[in-house]
Amino acid sequence: MLAVYQNRFLETALAVNALKFGEFTLKSGRKSPYFFNAGAFADGQSLAVMAQAYAAVIKQILSEGLKVDLLFGPAYKGIPLVAAVATVLSLQEGIHLPWAFNRKEEKAHGEGGMLVGSDVRGKKVLILDDVLTAGTAVRASLQLLTAQGAEPIALVVALDRQEKIGDSDLSALEHIRQERNLHTRAIVGLSDLLRFVQDKEEYCSCLADLEAYRQAYGA
Repeated sequence: MLAVYQNRFLETALAVNALKFGEFTLKSGRKSPYFFNAGAFADGQSLAVMAQAYAAVIKQILSEGLKVDLLFGPAYKGIPLVAAVATVLSLQEGIHLPWAFNRKEEKAHGEGGMLVGSDVRGKKVLILDDVLTAGTAVRASLQLLTAQGAEPIALVVALDRQEKIGDSDLSALEHIRQERNLHTRAIVGLSDLLRFVQDKEEYCSCLADLEAYRQAYGA
């Protein structure tokens, strides 16, 4: 059974067309029966739902004893996300975490630098991202944070596609977990999406395609 925050997240994703069913060509070249775009959470209400879902996962991580000093949102989608999640954690959970994000290009005037927000030096950092496909963007964030003196320790994504990358039998999330020794979590994975669709009569027609995709590419 899905948690309340997972159901709300998926219901809202469908309502704002962040989650779509059909045929979509991914960056990898694979034909996927579904597509997720966190950028479609583009109003206050839907962004709040997504932020609350991230906050629920982060609260679980903290309750398990992992120490987190700072939240980081990679540009561009991660910028409003990290601010919203930090706000929800503070107002609803009493968890007060500073946050930062990066610029795409280093600023040479004013305060300068690649990062905006709280100082990351010496901080244990949790990275927020939307979907991990090959992990290229996350690796860039890890490199940037390490170069700035931070210690990246965790990664939370909205959707784990739970599919093999390249010739590996591991998913992108599992691969980055092992490669970089990160704590990794997702709000939902493909297995959760399948359970969600099974209970929705209007989307049952998508179920066979989703199952076939998991059989072909599932990690």
